[in-house]
Amino acid sequence: MQITVGIDEVGRGCLAGPVVACAVILPENFKYESVIDSKKLTEKKRKSVYEILIDSAIDYGLGVVCNKLIDKYNILRATKQAMHLALSKLNTEYNHVIVDAVKLNNLNVTTEHPFKAEDKHIEVAAASIIAKVYRDELMKNMHYLYPEYDWYKNKGYGTKKHIAAIKEFGQTPLHRKTFLRKI
Repeated sequence: MQITVGIDEVGRGCLAGPVVACAVILPENFKYESVIDSKKLTEKKRKSVYEILIDSAIDYGLGVVCNKLIDKYNILRATKQAMHLALSKLNTEYNHVIVDAVKLNNLNVTTEHPFKAEDKHIEVAAASIIAKVYRDELMKNMHYLYPEYDWYKNKGYGTKKHIAAIKEFGQTPLHRKTFLRKI
């Protein structure tokens, strides 16, 4: 029997905060029409689907890699590290991994890494939703430490308000310095 893990990440393009990956195993033949790419759902809908996924998943793991390591190693290496961390948190045996557009090495199971995997594989779409909700909540909590950057709304992405705040107030310890060289 094939037990498939779907993996996706969020936060690669942010100016602040971590990159977060999720690895998830769903029940065989799991169907729920709202499990689609997290970017295609409203925040409210994402949260309601997240709750269903957390309750329904056979297993899931999250990997979080901080901005300091992103700056030290680069975003692709940090993303792969977050994905490996997420996989390491699974307590369920699996024999196939589908990753959204990132080739992971050093796995002893079959793997695939199609582009836009979240549109083709429900496991990857589920991983994108779980990772997105988790990371968004982290950034909302960080907003209270640095409210002038508007992370409650922009989640660390480079909106006009966020960039203006960087120019006015400078960088925080959560900013990715390598991402701010052009600002």
